[in-house]
Amino acid sequence: MSDLRLGVIGLGNIGQQHIQHIQSGAVEHCVVTALASRSESQLAQAMNVPHFTDYRELIDSGLCDAVLIATPTMSHLEMGLYALGKGLHVLMEKPLGLSVAQGQELLAAAGNNCVFALMLNQRVAPVFVKMKSIIDSGTLGELQRTHWTMTNWFRPEVYFQVSDWRATWHGEGGGLLLNQCIHNIDIFQWLTGMPISVQGFCGFGKYHNIEVEDEATAFFEYANGATGVFVGSTGEAPGVNQLDIVGDKGMLSFDGKRLLLTENSPSTSRYNKQTMDMFGQPSREVIDITPEETVNQHAVVINNFAQAILNSQNLIAPAKQGIDSLSIANAILWSAWSEKRITFPLNAKGYQTELDKKLHSSVLRKKSDIKANIDMEASYR
Repeated sequence: MSDLRLGVIGLGNIGQQHIQHIQSGAVEHCVVTALASRSESQLAQAMNVPHFTDYRELIDSGLCDAVLIATPTMSHLEMGLYALGKGLHVLMEKPLGLSVAQGQELLAAAGNNCVFALMLNQRVAPVFVKMKSIIDSGTLGELQRTHWTMTNWFRPEVYFQVSDWRATWHGEGGGLLLNQCIHNIDIFQWLTGMPISVQGFCGFGKYHNIEVEDEATAFFEYANGATGVFVGSTGEAPGVNQLDIVGDKGMLSFDGKRLLLTENSPSTSRYNKQTMDMFGQPSREVIDITPEETVNQHAVVINNFAQAILNSQNLIAPAKQGIDSLSIANAILWSAWSEKRITFPLNAKGYQTELDKKLHSSVLRKKSDIKANIDMEASYR
């Protein structure tokens, strides 16, 4: 079997980590054949393959079958369109773009001939795979309530100071929702489905010297009448990671470490109608179903991307599915700006009009030369 020739565009923290996964052998039948970065110093420290300071030269070089784009969000549209337009397969770091409109433009450019995937790596986390299997099996019955408090994404000021693009409308199209919590929003809707509406409340620069949101609370409504709440923050420590999914027959509860399954007998709705006990509850069994296995999430997604190209394997995270989490993040922001409930599917053009107002007045910050301590493993939740 021939190896996939992969070009990596962007040699920041996450781009270098992806290269390490490939070099370590965690990804099969994939070899990095070219690198692109605007930073000469990053290129000088990188592996011994052809280097480019212009991503277009890498794409046009003929050295690659596919590219992994690991650059700031503001560049995803331009780079993605160029690569897809040249017929290359693309694996994009999250999120798909600044907005749903940008995501839709990229998907239209991909057509049917390019494999286009998104780095939604938490979809392969054993705990979420287990939860999805249980929900899809009907074990919980019809869902009644969803609730995720995900406030352990704490980021200190130095995280923003050493970057010119982080936490700016121009660079990311948002903050907490488009950067850290886009993973959680993706998992939330992957598990429970898309809501029909959202009411969002955000704190903009509440804890940090930034222009975008660093705290968000959203109230969801679903087609079957179920409701949900999502809470996120980068200004709270130590923070909380608590995900509860409640159904008629039981619930799943994940506290960031242990996953518990509660099964009711009989179902809540049946007991509600039949019992004569004024203060009774269905009998229940609580089972610890925490998966013990661990996986290298990023490597699994890269490997899947390679196998989708080489052997037509189904993608774990097709780029088109990134529209849903991006749509929710955009809708929460729009709701907070307008103080109105936003319905789905999102009016992409309407949101883009409002985002453009923010982009017009947003500028990249002056990057600090502070020497920050970087431990990428500590960045994951």
